[in-house]
Amino acid sequence: MKGLNEIGIYKRIGLKLTIVVSFTAVIIIGVYSYFNIKSQNDVLLSEVERHVNQLSETVKNSTRYSMLFNERDQIQETIMTIGKDPTIYDVRILNKEGMIIYSRKQDEIGQMLDKKAESCYACHVENKPLEKLPMKDRTRIFRLHPDSTRIMGIVNPIYNEKSCWQSECHAHSKEATVLGVLDVSISLQAIDQQLKDNQIRVFILAIVSVIAIGLIIGLFVKKWIDKPVKELVNATNEVALGNLNYAITDLGNDELGYLAKSFNKMISRLDETRLQLVQSDKMASLGRLAAGVAHEINNPLTGVLTYSSFLLKRTKDNPQMQEDLNVIVRETIRSREIVKGLLDFARQSTPKKHQVDINDVIKRAISVVNNQLKYSRINLSTELNEQIPKVIADANQIQQVCLNLLLNAIDAIGTEGGSIDIKTNLTSLPPKGNTQIKSAVCLKNHNLIYKEFKIGGLPSIQLKIKSNGVEGFMNLDPVYGNDRHFFGINLSKNSSISLNCPTCDISLIDKNEKCPECGGPIYKITIPNQGYLTGCASFNDNWQRWEFIDRGGDRQFVEIKIKDSGCGIPQENIPKLFEPFFSTKGQKGTGLGLAIVWRIIDNHNGTIDVESEVGKGTIFSIKLPLV
Repeated sequence: MKGLNEIGIYKRIGLKLTIVVSFTAVIIIGVYSYFNIKSQNDVLLSEVERHVNQLSETVKNSTRYSMLFNERDQIQETIMTIGKDPTIYDVRILNKEGMIIYSRKQDEIGQMLDKKAESCYACHVENKPLEKLPMKDRTRIFRLHPDSTRIMGIVNPIYNEKSCWQSECHAHSKEATVLGVLDVSISLQAIDQQLKDNQIRVFILAIVSVIAIGLIIGLFVKKWIDKPVKELVNATNEVALGNLNYAITDLGNDELGYLAKSFNKMISRLDETRLQLVQSDKMASLGRLAAGVAHEINNPLTGVLTYSSFLLKRTKDNPQMQEDLNVIVRETIRSREIVKGLLDFARQSTPKKHQVDINDVIKRAISVVNNQLKYSRINLSTELNEQIPKVIADANQIQQVCLNLLLNAIDAIGTEGGSIDIKTNLTSLPPKGNTQIKSAVCLKNHNLIYKEFKIGGLPSIQLKIKSNGVEGFMNLDPVYGNDRHFFGINLSKNSSISLNCPTCDISLIDKNEKCPECGGPIYKITIPNQGYLTGCASFNDNWQRWEFIDRGGDRQFVEIKIKDSGCGIPQENIPKLFEPFFSTKGQKGTGLGLAIVWRIIDNHNGTIDVESEVGKGTIFSIKLPLV
């Protein structure tokens, strides 16, 4: 598998994204610069055109009275004076026949212009001078030769006024409309230089902007994309090498951050699955081991039982010894049952149930650990309710449960002394919050119980979930009425949700009913031989209904509470207590004791709960149903 460092720099997504964004910026800035320069050119030329037109009007007004009195020298002097401005290329007055009669350049006076030339054609269409001409048609920009500076020229018609044909000289007839034109030309060298400077500045600004955008984009791409992608690649490489303990650090709240969180969840699930496979392998090995050594263990146990029974008969006159021998006989028999129970645990055998007095079972378990209680200076108190009815159970297995819990309590207290309290009582509990969903199928009878992902130590109900186009898996809490659900995708409030079978993808949404609390859709899951489990599919509330169980009303349980004053259990370890091979005792424990306890109680359709606080002690509560 290629590492990130083995990927060519030109193939990296960060560089590709930076190049694409920079190229886009070049196009956008280039188009903007083009239209910006064009706009500046138009504005500047428009201002120059207005300035030249104003200059032309000024010249007309300056020479008006001199023209009325036909003061030619004065007119020529005025034009020469105005023409001395270095920005003015030429100032001249032409008559309507096209002869130059006044000019800044005296050698042009008397020359005739071609009225059919392009610059004159706009005014002399069909050999008739126009009386009115728009400004844009009176303006021309030209060069004397290809390498020269541009020149702007404006022609300003000189109209025949009443004062012209009534003056003493009476040089013009009353019928004439246009007497001539004033032609003013100025150099655009300064304007062209300004435009050139603007182009250079815009070009430099564009280059700097593109470089800056590229650097900024590159920086953020490195931070927001390159670094997270590198972390994800490293994580996948670590997992590929078998490191399932690798976790990606927080990459933020964007899509890559959510991908990292999903990756961590996936690895956690893989690790749990791996551990469960290891545990399954251990259980298989345990089964083979138990089957192999059961015969070897039972043989010496049979010898102990035979000789202790024989001694029991020979010591009828010694009550003290008989009491001890009775314990040996009873515990030998129980040891054989434990070996068989170990096999049963590995093979998940069914308990042999009959009517059992729970108080008697507890007393027998206490008698086994009496010496250990005295040695550890533990004060044992019992509060056994003699009125509780008998339950249908396997007495040996229930005694094994009590004995395991008492031994755990003794280990938790240690040799410094403490107390253990045992209580039995009759209690009544509602179905919600106390009934485990042990089987669930879709309409096509595909199993929905997912043993690889547990909630509260119990196999969960796995469904395929889709919300706002995002698809994943969710796991329902297997205890009816509880809402410790696990969602593999993010859900937003009031989002549209669909639930399907992970195997056949059939919809689990009941289209005929709505949630009575929020009015949203509900899911409907078949519980074989026990009706349907329904619940709010929008998960805006905790509404859930299992009509088959609800009809039975509250159920009666015999409750056993074993409380110790030991060291307590950390909260993070409580969900793992009943997992096979999980132990808080280090090398001293096998991790099978509480796993066997949970299996026995589960096979009796009961429940076991744990309350614990470090430094204060632990309470195990067992509830066994009466029926």
